[in-house]
Amino acid sequence: MSADVKTELTPFDDINVTPMLDLAYVLLVVFIILTTASVQGVKVRSPVTQAANNLAKPQTRAITITADGAVYLDAYPVSMEQLSASLAQYKAANPALPVVLKADATAQYDKVMQVLEVAKKLDITEIGLVTKRAQSE
Repeated sequence: MSADVKTELTPFDDINVTPMLDLAYVLLVVFIILTTASVQGVKVRSPVTQAANNLAKPQTRAITITADGAVYLDAYPVSMEQLSASLAQYKAANPALPVVLKADATAQYDKVMQVLEVAKKLDITEIGLVTKRAQSE
């Protein structure tokens, strides 16, 4: 007769958690990327122009004017007085303060002029106007 082959079941001493940690790290990275990508500020429809170089420099402050006339400084709603005070503080820290003005195409022209007047009073000369690039035909 043949000898009985005895199979012995041994319990696992440890569980390999490396694949589970790999999955956790991938999910963490995806969560971080999606969270930071979703914070973009206030959405407006920018007017269309042929200008191509509308790049903001580091330390640039963004002023946004929505279609209903609300004014935002770096995605925070502000009044004209608050805008003037905040820009004065930034200007004191950085004399060559660059500012980017991003207004909705249907925004009131008066609001845009008020913001430009605030910048003029504070002697802010580096102002960029954000627009969309026109489609070439």
